[in-house]
This record gives sequence, C-alpha cells and structure tokens, in this order.
Amino acid sequence: MITYYMSTDHGLEILAQPAAGCWINVVAPSAEEAAELQAILRVPQDFITYPLDVGEMARTERENGATLMVLRVPYYQGQTSDIPYTTVPVGIILTGSYITTVCKTETDVIQALVAGRARGLQTRKPNRLTLQLLLLTASQFLAYLREINKSVDRLEDQLERSLRNREVLELLKFQKSLTFFATGLTSNELMLQHLQKSRLFESFDEDQDLLEDVLTEVQQAIGMTNISSNILSQMMDAFASIISNNLNVVMKFLASVTIILSLPTMIASFYGMNVKLPLGGHEMAFLFIGIASVTIMMATLLVFWRKDWL
Repeated sequence: MITYYMSTDHGLEILAQPAAGCWINVVAPSAEEAAELQAILRVPQDFITYPLDVGEMARTERENGATLMVLRVPYYQGQTSDIPYTTVPVGIILTGSYITTVCKTETDVIQALVAGRARGLQTRKPNRLTLQLLLLTASQFLAYLREINKSVDRLEDQLERSLRNREVLELLKFQKSLTFFATGLTSNELMLQHLQKSRLFESFDEDQDLLEDVLTEVQQAIGMTNISSNILSQMMDAFASIISNNLNVVMKFLASVTIILSLPTMIASFYGMNVKLPLGGHEMAFLFIGIASVTIMMATLLVFWRKDWL
C-alpha cells in the first residue's frame, strides 16, 4: 500500500498523487506498487527491496544522488506470540523531491508520525523528518522496554508461588525480545554514528542538535536493555531454583502426611489379623486402639513439626 502525505497548516493531508515535497509511506508493497514506486523515485530496485527483508540490519547507502537509510524499529507482535516484542527494518529513501519510508508491516513508529506526534512536522524538510522518525523510534524502544519491565514484575509475583514452568517460559519470551532489542539498537547506533560522521545533517544547527538527541536516546535505550536483560537472566535462574524448591517442599509435606496417616493403618492391620493380640477380647478394645492410634499420630506430628518437616 502506498500513501502520499503532505504537511499543511492543519497537519498531514493525504494526496491522490505524489507531489514535490511530499512524504511517501509504503507498507508491504506488491510487485506492481514496487515498480510504480521505483518509477516515481528513480532509484535502484534494491533501495525498495532491502527494507522488505526482515533480517536487514541498520545501515546507509548512497547511489545516483539518492540516500537509503535502513533502521530497526520496535514491533509488538502480541502477548501470545513466541516473541512478543521484536524489531523490523524500515527504509528511509531521500531523493531530491521526496522522502519515502518502506516497511513490510505497519509499525507504531510510522503510525505515531502519521498521528502528528512529531513536533513541527514538515514533509518539505526531509532531513528534519528523518531525524524526527529516528527520535520516535528511540522513544518507542524505551516505551516498549517499560512495558516489558512491567510484565516481568507481574510474572515475578506469580513465580513466588508457582510450581510450574509456565511463568519461566513467559520470562524466556521477554528475554528473546530484549535480545532482539539489543541487536537492533546497537545496529541503529552504528548507523547514526556513521550519519554523524558523514555530516548529512550539518545544514542546520537544529538538525545537528536533534541528531545528538537521537544518539542520546538510543544509547539510553541500549543501557536500559542491557540492564533489563541481565536482571531477567539472573531472575530466571533464581526462580528456576525457587520452583524446584517449592516442589520439594510440597513433596516433603506429602511424604510427612503419608507417614502420619500410615500409622493408624498399620495398627489396624495388626488387629485385623486372625491371631491372639493384647486387648483382643476386651469390650473397650476399639476405643483403646483408637486412642493409641491418635496418640501416636499426634506424637509423630509434633516431631515432624519441630524438625520443620511440615
């Protein structure tokens, strides 16, 4: 799908046809749309296909006066997914007349840009729009990291009482997400440092300041990701031991209860044999045997309690 946006005094407006100074947003283009886009932009076909490869890492490339920037943006796949949070590549193509974004799926970062969350958005300023997109990407990483930390905190409360591996497996999903975040953020940082050295955004001081802000946000996200990943790894090891210990406590309790309940059964089995036994002919034999069974059970229970076996 191809959508053309132009900034006006009332925000972004959708155009029916591309115009100079517009932003072209492309999501999962068909072969016909990719050919149409290539004809409009007059860029190599690789500039359009590279961002559609889910394994493409962040980098920059220039050819025939056009610039391609590929960055990794965070993507939420849902709690039921094996990896709730991951990253997908987004391509930014800068030409003389247009700024174009290409992605295989709709992302929250692009939606935030369309919704006007970038202050002072101007499609006629492609460099500024690119930096605003990069800043939104870093901010979205931080927002998703906070959501991951909240989910981990909820699982932590459940794990303290858990006897199953379900919660540990849930933590493993978030560990995978943090790994994808760390990889994507690191490649984004390298790409931003390359942009800083290339002096692509030196035309305006505001652009340079904005690029530094983006680098700061990305580095903050990298630090936060590394801390969260380390804490989560240690937590998973600790709670795996807790689950095993909880299971041992339950098994110890069940074994103690089994021993206590087997004592009256053993006494009753003795007096069920067809032989002469003490009090076998006494009219109060049942009462005496019952009292003896309860006494032995209580004594055993007291011993187990003092030894902390119950």
